[in-house]
Amino acid sequence: MTKPVAVVFAYHNVGVRGLRTLLARGIDVALVVSHQDNPSENIWFESVAALCAEKGIRCITPDDPATDDLYQTVAACNPEFIFSFYYRHMLPVRLLALAKRGAYNLHGSLLPKYRGRVPVNWAVLHGETETGATLHEMAEKPDAGAIIAQTAVPILPDDTAFEVFGKLTVAAEQTLWNALPGLIAGTATRLPNNLAEGSYFGGRKPEDGRVDWSQSAQNVYNLHRAVAPPYPGAFFDQNGQRFVIGKARITDREVRNLPIGLQVIDNTVFGVCGDGRAICISELLLDGKPVSAEQLTKLL
Repeated sequence: MTKPVAVVFAYHNVGVRGLRTLLARGIDVALVVSHQDNPSENIWFESVAALCAEKGIRCITPDDPATDDLYQTVAACNPEFIFSFYYRHMLPVRLLALAKRGAYNLHGSLLPKYRGRVPVNWAVLHGETETGATLHEMAEKPDAGAIIAQTAVPILPDDTAFEVFGKLTVAAEQTLWNALPGLIAGTATRLPNNLAEGSYFGGRKPEDGRVDWSQSAQNVYNLHRAVAPPYPGAFFDQNGQRFVIGKARITDREVRNLPIGLQVIDNTVFGVCGDGRAICISELLLDGKPVSAEQLTKLL
């Protein structure tokens, strides 16, 4: 039996696992479109390009997916499917139309909630207790097409975005694995993606990681969890120094009589917040290096 042909736009861990899943399900991946790694970005994730080299799959990294050259390259593959797995650009509608049996994207939320960019980080920031992976049809608007399948994962109270992303990578693989037989057979169900019931968020800027100690301890802790390393980390400036929170936990220790901001109590570092509660900071970074409570006492 002839294998279905696909062109795949992929990057990051979800891109690697998505590609491996397609191959395991008997899809003929004719072309992969990926990104060049950004030297200014912390590349903590797996390489789609390396997987393609291992599997002998052609991989290209154009800067713009909307060019005529890329359109002709994809068209020459005569794809039955187009898949997007954590590719960072929107794909033009005319490109999507080249897929005779549909174009599908894996998104890191339970659509229609958290459409748009960096959905894992936004979900953790907002204190969600659940998120998931969604396989959906691609449309002109981002994350707006019909839903094919979803898999939910919990967000535990102390989970960082990095930890949740690990769960989502597995959930994305499971979602795709379970949905592919129906897509190949043409029997996959399509559920409405009611955008009015959801939410849309854009990308996060470095300044969005700044700590506002006047906020509640839970809000500050959620910010830390949302951007904790290997993401850039929540940061704040005090006494002319820029500190980054590496590891922290929320605490019920009584700190109501202390000024908000960074404090050292009994050789332990705390961030005192506007509601009189605090986060206990077990790793604080200055110029990328850990600072001990003793060193911090001399700096403050």
